[in-house]
Amino acid sequence: MKKLSFGYLASLSNGPQLPLQVLKSRAGFYIGTCTDEGPYTRESEEYWREFSAAQVALEHGLWTQRTHC
Repeated sequence: MKKLSFGYLASLSNGPQLPLQVLKSRAGFYIGTCTDEGPYTRESEEYWREFSAAQVALEHGLWTQRTHC
């Protein structure tokens, strides 16, 4: 998989170009984007139990990009 640095879903329909980062929800840690107002998109199909595992996935492209919201 191509290593992305900005959120694909966030950029659809001329949306903002937001950097990918590890975020947390009740389901666990995920790769997504956020604005100053809070979470914007969940980009990864996966959730991880630990921040460090999600960070490794992000850094090495070991995650699956969601193709729709």
